Amino acid sequence: MRIAALLVAAGSGSRFGAGTPKQFLCIAGAPVIRHAAIALARHVSLLQPVGDGAAIEAALAGIKHLPVVTGGATRQDSVHAGLRALAPFKPDVVLVHDGARPFFPSTTIPDILAALEHAPGAIPAVPVADTLKRVIDGVIVASVPREGLFRAQTPQGFRFSTLLNLHGAAGVVLTDDASLLEQAGESVILVPGSEDNIKLTYKDDEMRLERVLNAGLSPRVGTGFDVHVFEAGRKLVLCGIQVAHEMGLGGHSDADVGIHALCDAIYGALAEGDIGRHFPPSDKNWKNADSARFLAHAMSRVRARSGVLANADITLICEQPKITPYALAMIARLSEILDVEAGRISVKATTTERLGFTGRGEGIAAQAAVMILLPP
Repeated sequence: MRIAALLVAAGSGSRFGAGTPKQFLCIAGAPVIRHAAIALARHVSLLQPVGDGAAIEAALAGIKHLPVVTGGATRQDSVHAGLRALAPFKPDVVLVHDGARPFFPSTTIPDILAALEHAPGAIPAVPVADTLKRVIDGVIVASVPREGLFRAQTPQGFRFSTLLNLHGAAGVVLTDDASLLEQAGESVILVPGSEDNIKLTYKDDEMRLERVLNAGLSPRVGTGFDVHVFEAGRKLVLCGIQVAHEMGLGGHSDADVGIHALCDAIYGALAEGDIGRHFPPSDKNWKNADSARFLAHAMSRVRARSGVLANADITLICEQPKITPYALAMIARLSEILDVEAGRISVKATTTERLGFTGRGEGIAAQAAVMILLPP
């Protein structure tokens, strides 16, 4: 059976109120839509994103998917565009999922596929538990019985040919794809949904999703240490920022001792060796290279394993230059390279009270510690 998925991400997120569409906001270390794509990709052979091509390509970097299809004026238009793009591949089943839903239980898609053996449509849903009130102008006018009422979620699953035909014949705008089957008299089976399958809609949803997405991750700690000697005639680059000083640091690359220590900490937490394994100093490609490239690679390894950088703490050890005037700029630069919030990064400095290599002003040392959250 060939299974495809539509990842619908064409909405503007106006109710959320952020400048960035909600599906591209970063939660638990990655864009919301990326979490959704990873969850779908475990179960499907064809992943078809629908929405803003450039934004989706950036958010899904490294995840195998079909070329992005531009969304339509309504969600229904976007789904129809995605279905038409999938038609040449002739999938048996299509899952339609909201890009603003970053989590669903691992049992959801198997439950949907089992239900589709008996009906042309199946959706996850949770029963309404609260008393419902109908309100006009802030005043309750009636209570609505909640018996038999369910809250629909995604991914919703359908036999592909059925959904494509119904979308082509649809004459009204509906809020979900199951409604098309209902309108046509086709059966749609409910499978168990989850209270953790939250659609990012309002600000309060961010905190709830952060807890859900981090709940199943295991902490991994890594440390790094590096030393470089001062060398005349070179620029001094520390944590991605050029620092005013009469000498730079000697090394094969730009000798950014802070970033090198941080890279080693990340690789260590992943149990993937050290910076020398990935970027050997014997390789001429890295001669005078910007160490930001090394750090971006280290972070890409975290994301490749669906991990999250919880925090990073870097200490620069030197008598000179003074680091404090540059610390905020360093934090901002590392945050940019790592693509995480600045609040997850710490840069500070200390001396060795004029003792040893750094105390004699011969160079700079750095140590770093990180915590990474990885799936078990």
